[in-house]
Amino acid sequence: MKLFLKTKDYSVSNEEFDLLYDSELDMLVTHPQPEDLYRYYESEAYISHTDAKASFVDRLYQLVKRFNLRKKIQIIENQIVKPVKFLDFGAGTGDFLSTAKKRGFEVYGVEPNQKARDRAKQKGIELSESLSNLKGSKYGVITLWHVLEHLPNLDEQLKELKELLDEGGLLVVAVPNYKSFDAKHYKSHWSAYDVPRHLWHFSRTSISKLFERHQMEVIQTHAMIFDSFYVSLLSEKYKGSKFYFFSAFAIGLWSNLSAWFSKEYSSVIYLIKER
Repeated sequence: MKLFLKTKDYSVSNEEFDLLYDSELDMLVTHPQPEDLYRYYESEAYISHTDAKASFVDRLYQLVKRFNLRKKIQIIENQIVKPVKFLDFGAGTGDFLSTAKKRGFEVYGVEPNQKARDRAKQKGIELSESLSNLKGSKYGVITLWHVLEHLPNLDEQLKELKELLDEGGLLVVAVPNYKSFDAKHYKSHWSAYDVPRHLWHFSRTSISKLFERHQMEVIQTHAMIFDSFYVSLLSEKYKGSKFYFFSAFAIGLWSNLSAWFSKEYSSVIYLIKER
């Protein structure tokens, strides 16, 4: 694999990492991949585990999250007939499952981080620590919202997830897209690289090829239009820009406008089924 880019962990450790290009799958691979990954998550800066609202960026994240929760449920409800058992892998603090539960789904979730599980429990959502606790169960819908890029042993984990999916069930995966305009603009400062927590960096092609290995196919995609603005906001902060809000809005808007033609949005939702 060839070097694609050098970047660093801007949010926790400031350590530098390489992004290597995997030509077979058209994706990027973080190198090195630390064995003690857990320590890169043990920070109040890691917002998906904390529900933080301390800063303007935190509050913006929570606002966008509420909007996206409704959109995510709508996308899924357009594809299935209720009732089905619902599994969210990498459930964070449980907000998506809480929304799904209110919509009448029987919900289950997996979240390795203890603090995030504790916050979810306060919301009435009980989460398992790992997929191994769910062996033998089957689910009509399995979701991974910005989780696939975090998973070590990628093919093994996808095999486990497929075994948990009902026949005809729906797998929903949302990931950043390193071929988006904002990724190309910010380069090493693109916040969605988020190394080393993000081990893999996907394109639309790589998602299709990856799931083809497991006899699954992408049946539909959806844009996550607000991600370009949030990602651009963080990227401008990483660059040290003084007027980061205005620059981020302009780049986020242009990224979405260009993606209207190219389909290369900052983040993409993939609906996947077994062939």
